[in-house]
Amino acid sequence: MDINLSQCFIAVDDHDKALTFYRDALGLEVRNDVGYAGMRWVTLGSPTQPDVEIVLEPPVADPHADPADRQAAADLLAKGMLRGVIFRTDDVDATFETIRAAGGEVLQEPVDQPYGVRDCAFRDPSGNQIRFSRPRTP
Repeated sequence: MDINLSQCFIAVDDHDKALTFYRDALGLEVRNDVGYAGMRWVTLGSPTQPDVEIVLEPPVADPHADPADRQAAADLLAKGMLRGVIFRTDDVDATFETIRAAGGEVLQEPVDQPYGVRDCAFRDPSGNQIRFSRPRTP
């Protein structure tokens, strides 16, 4: 059996601000931008990974969701409690400087972790933690 990642989802509360981060600061390409029932989904990806897409979607992407559920998800997003993604990069320090220069909110400067990677972390405009890592060479 051959299983590959196709899409992952990141909740955002403002697609235009999210695009400034993911497209402009990270250099991801916009592949699709769709609106439906008052919601919007933006699909992005790395040019070097054409088969993997990141979908920026509302915190609750179901037009029939209960208002209380929508509010609960929005509250968790505002607190930064929803999971983001981890990107792999060949140069954590250069990636860090590029994103910081673009105005990214720094959560962690580059550091060698005891579990075998060098990584750094930022918060996207919606509050999600986004990490950038590279395995350390022995």
